[in-house]
Amino acid sequence: MTASISTEALIGQASVSSHHGEFRLAADRDVIDGLRPRLVAEPPTPETLAATLGWAASERMSVLVRGGGTKLEWGAVASPIDLLLSTAALDAVVEHRHGDLTATVQAGACLHEVNTVLRRHGQWLPLDPPWPKSATIGGIIATNDSGPRRYRYGTPRDLIIGVTVARADGYLAKAGGIVVKNVAGYDLSRLLTGSFGCLGVIVSATFKLVPFAEASRTVCVDCNSSDGLVSAVSRLLSSSLTPSAAELDWYPAWRLMIRFESVEAAVEQQARQTIALLESYGRTEVLCSDDERLLWRQHYRRWDEPGTVVKLSTLPTELIPTLVWFQKVCAKHDVQLAATGRAGFGIADAWLAGSIQSQARVIVQLREHLPIGRGSAVIRRGTPALRQSVDPWGPIGDALSVMQAVKDRFDPHSRLNPGRGPGGL
Repeated sequence: MTASISTEALIGQASVSSHHGEFRLAADRDVIDGLRPRLVAEPPTPETLAATLGWAASERMSVLVRGGGTKLEWGAVASPIDLLLSTAALDAVVEHRHGDLTATVQAGACLHEVNTVLRRHGQWLPLDPPWPKSATIGGIIATNDSGPRRYRYGTPRDLIIGVTVARADGYLAKAGGIVVKNVAGYDLSRLLTGSFGCLGVIVSATFKLVPFAEASRTVCVDCNSSDGLVSAVSRLLSSSLTPSAAELDWYPAWRLMIRFESVEAAVEQQARQTIALLESYGRTEVLCSDDERLLWRQHYRRWDEPGTVVKLSTLPTELIPTLVWFQKVCAKHDVQLAATGRAGFGIADAWLAGSIQSQARVIVQLREHLPIGRGSAVIRRGTPALRQSVDPWGPIGDALSVMQAVKDRFDPHSRLNPGRGPGGL
């Protein structure tokens, strides 16, 4: 594939069009981690996006992919960027096969708009990461991002069944299928999920869907102590209850929020059973309608608060004790701490506020405290100064060599999102 225009022909012009799409010079809104890209492209079709990548490869340009821009603070600090490649124009629900409970969606579509379309047939894509009105499908896949409903429905890696990806050399490739069944060959869809855009640019993806629940109830348990919360979570997990979310919220007290989504009779019954099961651990309350919606809006609103976010992953039985220990460490270094997360999976987002030096110290101590192979602490959001002073990913171990080998096969010249993937890929 040959380029019809050169980089030199673009520099100095406000914008220029070619069969590769339209390019423009970067503006202030395109600055990432204090760096201004040289050029910005927003291809209108998958074919044009692939052609743009092919042209960038021929020009030996580094490429950073942007969707809704909600996760640009994740991973390592950006290196100098030649081309900022936006997927914003690829925002369509390509096909909704409601009879098969699957849908194919372009990467630049935001999650909220996608689910608005899918709900016309009483279905939805059961992902609930932060900022659903701006987070795009491509970015959600690239980071394998999820929210409280992961408890029941899993992550994007569990729901994706097919993908179309633009390779670093400018060619489109497809993998997987359009219906829920086993597909022969390599599972490229899941490989790309969580790759931080380092292996290829996701153009569209196919997901399995679920029916939209007609009713919802949330049981709140304000636990008297951290030990009480540990016992409450353990008892919930060993019960026959089927919540869609079992969410920890800690600041300043320990709270467990257990959500049920189904038909009206089922959610009422399960809420009553949950109260009977957990009322000995603290004050309990059942919320529905506007009160329930307000509760979850406030829970998600934490993502709008300033500060560093560290994703803590441990064994489920070790999550609460680790947070208790970490709170003592933070207090010694004058760092404020709050936490929310998936209580049943041993996953929590820890919010930190304090000086950069103090935050870096407590993150390092947290990583040293976690047993090898049984825990991790990854910076999900942080200032460039913090991410330069402490590795955002932390120790990865033996998996890094395998990941590097995969990266070399897909992007041998390391031009796609260079350095931003796991372990600095």
